[in-house]
Amino acid sequence: MNSLLEFYKNKTVLILGHTGFKGSWLTKILSLAGANVIGYSLDAPTNPNLFSILSLQNQIVSIIGDIRDLQKLNLVFDKYQPEIVFNLAAQPLVRESYKNPVYTYDVNIMGIVNICESIRLHNCVKSFVNITTDKVYENHDWKNHYFTEDEKLDGYDPYSNSKSCSELVTHAYYKSFLKEKNIAVSTARAGNILGGGDFSADRLIPDTIRALEHNNELTIRNPNSSRPYQHVLDALACYLLIAKLQYLDKNLSGAYNVGPDQDEIITNIKLINLFKQYINNLKYISLDDNTGPHEAIYLALNTDKAKLLLNWHPKLSIKQAVKLTAEWYQAWLDGDNLILLTEKQIKEFFND
Repeated sequence: MNSLLEFYKNKTVLILGHTGFKGSWLTKILSLAGANVIGYSLDAPTNPNLFSILSLQNQIVSIIGDIRDLQKLNLVFDKYQPEIVFNLAAQPLVRESYKNPVYTYDVNIMGIVNICESIRLHNCVKSFVNITTDKVYENHDWKNHYFTEDEKLDGYDPYSNSKSCSELVTHAYYKSFLKEKNIAVSTARAGNILGGGDFSADRLIPDTIRALEHNNELTIRNPNSSRPYQHVLDALACYLLIAKLQYLDKNLSGAYNVGPDQDEIITNIKLINLFKQYINNLKYISLDDNTGPHEAIYLALNTDKAKLLLNWHPKLSIKQAVKLTAEWYQAWLDGDNLILLTEKQIKEFFND
């Protein structure tokens, strides 16, 4: 077994948000690694969803609950005594945050307050990683600007801004309480994740798959906007590495950007043209849509800190990431066995 995954064998790991897209991939990885996985989340947010497709409810302890429910959250910590905690629970969509700002702030801020409070009240936790987003920074839409971890946190829209607040809450709890309890705490700032099993609204690849499923033409809203697209396995490998290394060395606690190498950052239209190479019957039109709510044109991350301190490097090029994603969705469209395919992609990634 891969040495990173070997670390997790027999460890009790709590995943908050385990029924979501990234949470389901993380749950599957840790289940294959032999961890004792406890999941706490709302019901899966879409139908279809990866959690159900992979039958993950049969492989772990799955608890349906709201991170805003501090009492229920504390009972989970009481009963299962997790050593390692990953938070992926959130309202994760920019456009949804414009429609429901109060809900977005409530979940993304009070949710993390409750999680940090549960960790403060329990001595079992040794390592905690809060997954936020690459959109936490104050973004002036400067071309060829790569955000570093020490830049100002001030997300523009309610989603991004609530995640900026989530960062501040996490670091305040660490400095005020968790550091003296010898609990390692980090935040991981990633976004624009590719990979099979994402069926969220208003995301480019899921929108593409819905268009294919119904034989419609895809409309690309902002074709020339650039994003640090990265495969879900690359991002999760970094989260797992952060949690492992800070477990072993508390001095590695901090904030980490997680994303592709700078020469792999591409525009939306280039992503779709890559995707078109690997999947059948994709038709699209593109338009510069200025009628919707504000979204940044340029977004790019500097990941030197993770490379230097953690010796982490993304394994997959953007072409490889798109190919794996297209392979998964083509199998879904064709009615193939997605459990076997997902396990194959995980094993090949970690054993390569």
